[in-house]
Amino acid sequence: MTHTIEAPVTNAVPASPWPTTRTLLAGGIVAGPLFLGGGLIQGWARDGFDFTRNAISQLSLGDLGWIQVTSFLLTGVLVIVGSVGVRRALRDEPGGTWAPRLIGAFGASFLLAAVFTADPGGGFPAGGPDARPVSLSWHGTFHMLSGMVGYLALCAAFFILARHFTAHRHRGWAIGSRLMPLGVLAGFAGSSATVLAFTIGAGLGLLWLTAVTARLNKA
Repeated sequence: MTHTIEAPVTNAVPASPWPTTRTLLAGGIVAGPLFLGGGLIQGWARDGFDFTRNAISQLSLGDLGWIQVTSFLLTGVLVIVGSVGVRRALRDEPGGTWAPRLIGAFGASFLLAAVFTADPGGGFPAGGPDARPVSLSWHGTFHMLSGMVGYLALCAAFFILARHFTAHRHRGWAIGSRLMPLGVLAGFAGSSATVLAFTIGAGLGLLWLTAVTARLNKA
């Protein structure tokens, strides 16, 4: 008598080659702290840089400017990756169409900021003009416009995300998502008095993006 040995049948599903939603959202979570942490370290380490007179964008200038350029590029890619995760997380829910698009536009603004560098001024780079430039160069203009449009897109995304949090009865997150754009815009408005206000406003936007992306990652 012969016996036939049959291999056991398994129902294993092949692993998907695409990143999971949580992996994509993780990119959006780390983008802000990575950018701000790198900017703070460079600002303290580089000669002539003063947070009350200089914007983090100006770290793209000088011999070590490639570090900040890389930071812009990496942050932009991570934010765009995170926006794809937001789209997956909010599929068929309030805000699921425009919030990720606007966040993606915010990420794209970092890529443009890497290509079009800011103008020197405020004594940075060391040996550069001490005062703010009276008129912007063409690349400085594109840098400013990309940042302005990017942050306006981010503020709009926060307002849209507030609808999502309201629908899910996350009242605190909804209120925060409505108030944070006001803080960002107030910081930008205060930049005429001190550059530090601009940095704080921009930082608030990045950190709130981290917070809301982390909240969506827990859903």
